[in-house]
Amino acid sequence: MKFSAVPADGSRFAAAWSDLAGVGRDRVRGGYSRHGFDDADLELRTWFTEQAQRRGLEVERDRNGNLWAWWGAPGTDAVVTGSHLDSVPGGGAFDGPLGVVSALLAVDELRLRGLTPAKPLAIACFVEEEGGRFGLPCMGSRLMTGAADPDTVRRLHDQDDVSVADAARRAGLDPAGMGPDPARLASIGTFVELHVEQGRLLQNADAAAVIGIGSEILAHGRWRLTVTGQGNHAGTTRPADRMDPMLPAAAAVFAARQEMGRHLGAVATVGRINPIPGGTNVIASAVQLWLDVRHESAHVTAGIVDAIVAAVRQEATAEGCTVMVQRESMTDRVTFDAGLGLQLSELLAAPVIPTGAGHDAGVLAAHVPSAMVFVRNPSGVSHAPEEHAELTDCLVGVEALADVLESLVR
Repeated sequence: MKFSAVPADGSRFAAAWSDLAGVGRDRVRGGYSRHGFDDADLELRTWFTEQAQRRGLEVERDRNGNLWAWWGAPGTDAVVTGSHLDSVPGGGAFDGPLGVVSALLAVDELRLRGLTPAKPLAIACFVEEEGGRFGLPCMGSRLMTGAADPDTVRRLHDQDDVSVADAARRAGLDPAGMGPDPARLASIGTFVELHVEQGRLLQNADAAAVIGIGSEILAHGRWRLTVTGQGNHAGTTRPADRMDPMLPAAAAVFAARQEMGRHLGAVATVGRINPIPGGTNVIASAVQLWLDVRHESAHVTAGIVDAIVAAVRQEATAEGCTVMVQRESMTDRVTFDAGLGLQLSELLAAPVIPTGAGHDAGVLAAHVPSAMVFVRNPSGVSHAPEEHAELTDCLVGVEALADVLESLVR
């Protein structure tokens, strides 16, 4: 069936969406800033728990802080859907929460259809998917699958020098228990994540399509570069006497743009720069910057990073500065389960598209059959306040997700 009809009643979606509208508003950046274990995140986690319990779902928190809402007793071969509730700094409203709200409403839809699942069905909310607070994307799913070392994760700190361990304790979670959860992972038979589209790939594949199915995630990673020079007075230090780390940092920005032009399909971005101490009339003593690089090939991705770092080191040598490079994360290209993707594409008559964005579904794909359902984003803008999806499209997404879940739990 081709999805074009709109469910008649959007009031339940609007009501659920309005609950989230005021949580984590960023008055400086615009949009939302909701990060793992911060006040906004904890408020949203409470909201999810209450919403799930109103639907008669049994809610539990796993050892890594991920939330699970079960329809029926937990068991093997479970069908799991869901997403995350956190955001990037100043992010849009849809990235993450759309998948959670849609999952809750899909359960409502299945109940209206009179469905009794033959398999366990769960909605999952993974913690710190964006990595906006501690720098590690998909932290909850990486910990659960063993893709992240728990000792390393516990020692990560945010910009206020709060560690993951301390933040977890504040949220009522024992950080000593963080780590691989093989029993829970083994209980999942299928994972399907609904997400707002990021970019314009769906429009390019089929201009009329509201729904798309994910085929793969590009290789991607994050690196932190620290350039150290000599702090000094901006007004009294001659050019010849300067060791200004901002110049090598600027070289990284330009080199990233140049490397994008040299590799088809590659993207490289310096999205965050932190000069220390950060005074207007002060030559920085050090500059931290974060580099994000993505390409379908992990080898090419690494080569792009090497080229950017080489440009930074060259400028640093000329300026008398030093450079330290730290890889914060790296994920190889992920291919979603081809059979599951074909099944969903045929069920929804939806085009199949790749994505350059990382997701918890990409982490789980190495362990269980996983798929992604994308809902049309007319602007293509994501990770910004302008991120958007029309209400009618969101409702089609709920209906599509309900059909997918119904086909999987029978």
